[in-house]
Amino acid sequence: MRLALLSDIHGDLVALDHALLQLAAWQPDYYLLLGDLLNHGPRNPVPAGYDPQGVAARLNGLRQQIIAVRGNCDSEVDQMLLQFPALASHNQLLVDGHRFFMTHGHCLAEESLPLTARDLLLTGHTHKLHWQKDGHGPMRFNPGSLAMPREGQPASYGRYEADCLTLVERESGAVLAQYSLTD
Repeated sequence: MRLALLSDIHGDLVALDHALLQLAAWQPDYYLLLGDLLNHGPRNPVPAGYDPQGVAARLNGLRQQIIAVRGNCDSEVDQMLLQFPALASHNQLLVDGHRFFMTHGHCLAEESLPLTARDLLLTGHTHKLHWQKDGHGPMRFNPGSLAMPREGQPASYGRYEADCLTLVERESGAVLAQYSLTD
């Protein structure tokens, strides 16, 4: 199973197209969208490639492969443009013996989630790359922001295949890091 992990697109069609072009060669089975899909939000600058309708159209073309959760900048109005459900606060999948728990990261307290050290908590929201595996709670992965990275980090997305998470720089397609879920 190949999973593409995208977060914080914020309506940036140029950023999304760049990532989708790279991912097309990799051929993911599903795209896991971790929120903030169309709207830039009132605290964020308008991205250079801002085209929420174009982002919706592009994602709608992949609707049969999308599993999405709602971000803090997503709304019911956004859902009117999308042909796949995108308003759930969380979602769960069983993948290769791991529970993947998807949430944007702004509204669920991690300590309230029934997750174990074999589970993977997938979040977005912070616009910062993050990986944590300490054996005391769930593994945690944030693929960063596709469109508006923070603190000097590159725009990025994630991939999952065969118990391995890969962090990819959006601009160059270079692998930034790889993380094993089983080591």
